[in-house]
Amino acid sequence: MSFPPIATFLPLIYFAVILLLTWAVGRLSGLLASRIIGRTMAPVAAAGGRLTTVIVWVIGVTFAFQELGVSTDILLLMILIVGFAAIVALREPLQNIGAKYFSDIYTPFKLGDTVQVGAYTGKVIEINPVTTVLITESDTLVSVPNSLFVRDVVTNLSPQKWREVIVPFSVGGSVDLARLESDLRKSLGKLRLRLDARFPPVLTTRARTALSTDLTLTVMIRQPEDRDAITAEVGKRISEVVSLSGRTTSGPSA
Repeated sequence: MSFPPIATFLPLIYFAVILLLTWAVGRLSGLLASRIIGRTMAPVAAAGGRLTTVIVWVIGVTFAFQELGVSTDILLLMILIVGFAAIVALREPLQNIGAKYFSDIYTPFKLGDTVQVGAYTGKVIEINPVTTVLITESDTLVSVPNSLFVRDVVTNLSPQKWREVIVPFSVGGSVDLARLESDLRKSLGKLRLRLDARFPPVLTTRARTALSTDLTLTVMIRQPEDRDAITAEVGKRISEVVSLSGRTTSGPSA
């Protein structure tokens, strides 16, 4: 009794191997995406992890069927249609999430400030990846999409908030924050003539996990025209201090 040559089964073997690799890569990439996005908000992290897994599976299944000689033109067309529909459906949430990180540096307000944006005025009580929550003078809660803070004029009504320069950045979770703050203050001492000596630099922890710590460094400037130059200089000095100390960091947020 003769058996078919092994070459006959190669497409099926490749098909099975690709599916196995797809399962492993999809699971790993989903976990990584959830962990990375998880620094912001749990529901967003879960959705991001599922979306990443689905994308990996779609790519893997496409390659697997190609090994069997099956045409994948229709499958690819369906993927493009579904992907385009997903982008259109998620356009507003994606804009708000992206605007949140863009505004970390370029929008001069923080928790506790009273701001005016568009037709809304109130005290900032929460800043999440999608919206910024204000409480008005009439004790009404207003949830403002983050994208509005990028598109519209934002007025910080808190006194002299133009003096604040706030630079967010991240370091490894095992970093000694007391030593880091000391090193940063020494480095920023060279800017003392351009900073308000009455208000020393303040290092604030935004979020902390076993892998990383999200921080903000706040300094007070003397002249409003120095804001852009000092923001860039403070970011540079943060990178230098972290780099020279051998600490893991993602650097100042952009």
